[in-house]
Amino acid sequence: MHTIAIVGAGESGVQLALELHRNGYAVTLISDRDPAEILTGNVMSSQCVFSGALAVQAPLEISSVTPVDPGSPEVQLERISLTLAGAEPLAWSSPLDSPARSVDQRVKCSVWITDFVSEGGTLLIEKVTVGRLEELTRVHDLVVVSTGKGELGQIFTTDRSRSPFDKPQRALALTYVNGVEPDAEPGIRMTIKPGVGEFFTFPGITTSGLCQMMVFEGVPDGPMDCWTSVASPAEHLQKSLEILAEHFPDEAARFTHAQLTDDGGTLRGWITPTVRHAVGTLPSGRHVFGLGDAVVLNDPLTGQGSNNATMAARYYHDAIVRQGDKPFDQEWMKRTFDEFWRGWAQWSVTWTNSMLKPLKEHQINLLRAAEQHPALAGAIASGFDDPRTLFPWWYDAAEAAEFTEQMAAEDTSTFDLRDFRSALGQFATGVTVVTTRGADGRKVGITANSFTSVSMDPPLVLWCPSSRAPSLGAFAESTHFAVNLLSSGQHVLSRQFATPSDDKFAGVLTRNGIGGIPILEGTVATFECRTVARYTSGDHEIYIGEVESYAAPGGDPLVFHGGAYHATATHPDF
Repeated sequence: MHTIAIVGAGESGVQLALELHRNGYAVTLISDRDPAEILTGNVMSSQCVFSGALAVQAPLEISSVTPVDPGSPEVQLERISLTLAGAEPLAWSSPLDSPARSVDQRVKCSVWITDFVSEGGTLLIEKVTVGRLEELTRVHDLVVVSTGKGELGQIFTTDRSRSPFDKPQRALALTYVNGVEPDAEPGIRMTIKPGVGEFFTFPGITTSGLCQMMVFEGVPDGPMDCWTSVASPAEHLQKSLEILAEHFPDEAARFTHAQLTDDGGTLRGWITPTVRHAVGTLPSGRHVFGLGDAVVLNDPLTGQGSNNATMAARYYHDAIVRQGDKPFDQEWMKRTFDEFWRGWAQWSVTWTNSMLKPLKEHQINLLRAAEQHPALAGAIASGFDDPRTLFPWWYDAAEAAEFTEQMAAEDTSTFDLRDFRSALGQFATGVTVVTTRGADGRKVGITANSFTSVSMDPPLVLWCPSSRAPSLGAFAESTHFAVNLLSSGQHVLSRQFATPSDDKFAGVLTRNGIGGIPILEGTVATFECRTVARYTSGDHEIYIGEVESYAAPGGDPLVFHGGAYHATATHPDF
């Protein structure tokens, strides 16, 4: 079994260490602080984990962290409330599809590291230099660097094509407090004040139990870029309350009696949003692999820090397992990061960067229309959990107008469509990618779980794409399509083909089937079909195909149930 060293004990590093160790890998975790020092130190970031990331963490049994005070409740964030201040203010609130949670990283990381050690993992406490990295690469098969502190931050060069900013876009401050009037329905409250900045707040668990987390994002050189003279925790709290009173008066009353949770409950600074090349080359020529903030440093404006950390750790873990006994060479590192970038990070980064810029007219129109249309407000709220769902309508005026009409229509439907989708999601299905080749020769693919057999003789199957699917025209033009049943390890492909992209097939291994239709490699089964009938029914198309060729190498299929991916298991009664 490979030996792996992970440098940096933040959220992504410790999660990866725990998961790999529990899968039998020999893992050494290296931190510059022990769990007690982390717990009593300063806060490290704002902290919110949305349901998609919680679902990834759940099998590891690390999603619920017991606070220091066992009597403290676990807070579930049920909704997002958004206010746009200014001459024409707007405000709305929408429930999240599934609750989010917030636990101070000091608590979370100290507990996870303690678990890692108690389960037999190796923990080293030291400050790692480039020279020390050289030593680690000589005795480990893979060295992962999940911290960009100090000289380690110079190992990974900036990817200019993915880094549009060369300086911080916000002056940042974080304040953890007690004594705040609670919301009737716990959630995330976000206020945007154009030209000034943003304030968002939500309840969470810290070292002393329940608290309220306050996050300030000030536009550079604006009135909220005012933290340089603050020198003490007391001054930090006072400045926080002054900003609320002046710029966010609707929120200020709740914080009248706010007190810091502890002297470590403050953080100030600046972040330049940056994407770096994930393969770092040491002076010896050996390579190390960047993870988390070391290579994808996002502004916290959209609360994606924990989402990104969790998803990055999961992508890396899966790629490590798939690699088996083969070496972790430079090409493998690049391929693994590119997979994470295509499947998750690019969407999170693009959305956050768009919010750091002045909102465009169509984006303001979307926010304003959400006041009148709960379905649209829900769609925007869902973007915090999964930023891929915001594409393409958040970024394109024409798409935004069409999407607004679609959401307005949902509000007049017979059922609450979000709830109806949830009910339908209780039927567990497999996950497929349906592929074809357009008349212009381009490869086309779309994720679908609306697949079923129709007839044995003749051999017929069907699937049902949305009438609004951008690639629908290619299927209408083609005489054939292929249904690729994904394996449990291909959830990355499910996400990749479910999200709009210029090239969904980037990095995907395929072969040509009937008529040149692309067939995905590594699936549990593939059915190559000739289209024999097509019907429009409601807001979907029904495609019936006659199977002309099939292959079923078998394996564990990817299963979708209740809005999450699952793996199959034999029922205990059999």
